Amino acid sequence: MDAPITTLRATAYTVPTRTDGAPCPESDGTARWDSTTIVVVEVGSAGQTGLGYSYTSTGAIGVIRDILAPVVLGREVDATGKAFWAMARAVRNIGWCGVAASAVSAVDIALHDLKARLREVSLLDLLGVQRQGVLAYGSGGFTNYSTEQTSAQLSEWVQRGMHAVKMKVGRDAAADTARVRAARDVIGDDVRLFVDANGAYERAQARAQARRFTEEADVSWFEEPVSSDDLAGLRLVRDSAPRDMQVAAGEYVWTPAGFHTLIAADAVDVVQADATRCGGVTGFLHADAQCAAASMPLSAHTAPALHAVLGCIGSRVVHVESFHDHELIEAMLFDGVAPLVDGRFTPDESAFGLGLTVSGRGREYIVERWEGGDRVTPR
Repeated sequence: MDAPITTLRATAYTVPTRTDGAPCPESDGTARWDSTTIVVVEVGSAGQTGLGYSYTSTGAIGVIRDILAPVVLGREVDATGKAFWAMARAVRNIGWCGVAASAVSAVDIALHDLKARLREVSLLDLLGVQRQGVLAYGSGGFTNYSTEQTSAQLSEWVQRGMHAVKMKVGRDAAADTARVRAARDVIGDDVRLFVDANGAYERAQARAQARRFTEEADVSWFEEPVSSDDLAGLRLVRDSAPRDMQVAAGEYVWTPAGFHTLIAADAVDVVQADATRCGGVTGFLHADAQCAAASMPLSAHTAPALHAVLGCIGSRVVHVESFHDHELIEAMLFDGVAPLVDGRFTPDESAFGLGLTVSGRGREYIVERWEGGDRVTPR
C-alpha cells in the first residue's frame, strides 16, 4: 500500500499506583515506586491512526522527537521491517538498550497497527492467528502489601478464572517463605503459584529459596531468582531447582541478539519477552522465532492489552502476564481492551489493528506531549 507516514505524536502519562481505588506505593525485591509512566505513540497516514505504547521514562519522547521521527516520517507504511532496522541504526550512538529501545518499541507497535488499519483488518489477520485466546496469569502481590491486601488480590484473580498467579519476593528471605505459604493457602491446590525475585537474591540464597518455595507452597515458576545479567547464575539455579519448577527471565532483553544470548546460555526454562521493550511487534516476533528454533516456551511480560493480541499470534506463547498496574492503566487510557473470559484473553478479530483506541480518559495524568508532521525530511 503506497501511503507515506505523515504524522507522529507521542504523549507521556504518569499515573499513581493504586490498590482498591486508593493510592498505594508498591515494591518488589529491588525497587520501590508510587507511579508508572506510559508513553503512547500515534502515527497517521491517509486518514488513519495507528497506536503503540511503552512503559518507560518521559525521556522516550525526546528520542522519538529528535531521532526516530526523522527516520519514520515520510516512510511508506508497508515498510515496517525497514523502519524497525532504520530506527535501530538511528539509536546506535545513544545506545539501543533501555529508553531508546522502549521508544523504538512504541513506534514499531504503532506502525504495525496503522498498517493493519489501512487494510481494514485486525493485526491478528495481518500476521496470522495461532490461537483464538491466550492464557493469562494475575501478577502483583507486592512485597509491601499486607497479608490482607495480598490475599484479596490473589482471591480476585482466582475468581476471574486465572490459571496462575504471581507474587513478588526478594526483600526478606524468611518472610518470603511465610508469604508464599500463605498465598498457597489462599489460592488452593488447583492454581499455579509463581514468584518473581526481580534479581534480588544471590546465587546460593536463590537455590535455597527454590527448594523452600517448592516444599512449602508448590511454587512452579521462579522468575529472575538472580540478576538477569548473571546468565551463569540463572543456569546454576535452573540446574539445581526442583524438577517441576521453571526458571524464567527475559523481560530486560532489548534486542534480537539479546534473546540469542539468553537462549544460547541455556539459562532458563521459559523465555520472557516484553514487546514494549524488545522492539515492538517486530522484536516480539523475533523472540518468538528464536524460541521456536530452540523448542522453548515464550511468556509475554506485562502490557496485557498489547500482549493479549501478540499472544494469539506468536507460535510459542504459553501465557500473558496481567500485571496489576498495567491492567488498571490500560483500562483507563484505551478502549477496546480484550476481555478476560475463563482465564483467557480473547481479542476481537473483527476489530482493525490492535483494536485499541485512545479513550480520552486520564488527561489529568499527561506530563509531556510532542507532535510532528510531514514537514520533517526523512533520513
